[in-house]
Amino acid sequence: MNAKIALAGMLVLGYVLPAAAADSYYIVRDPDAKKCSIVSEKPVSTKVTVVNPDGTTYTTRTEAETAMKKVKVCTDS
Repeated sequence: MNAKIALAGMLVLGYVLPAAAADSYYIVRDPDAKKCSIVSEKPVSTKVTVVNPDGTTYTTRTEAETAMKKVKVCTDS
């Protein structure tokens, strides 16, 4: 019986964890335009740089916008 409960728990986690990971926002900076923006997927392009402090990901766009105001390379013009 315990094995069935453990298996059911693992199946639920298998569906829930990928969905939770999808709600991540990153602060990125385009060095050519010298502007920061917020993206919902981790960039794979080498043209932009992820500037999240300490590699942090944000769960809401509002949280990322607030953090972007504190990132030095994003506030320097």
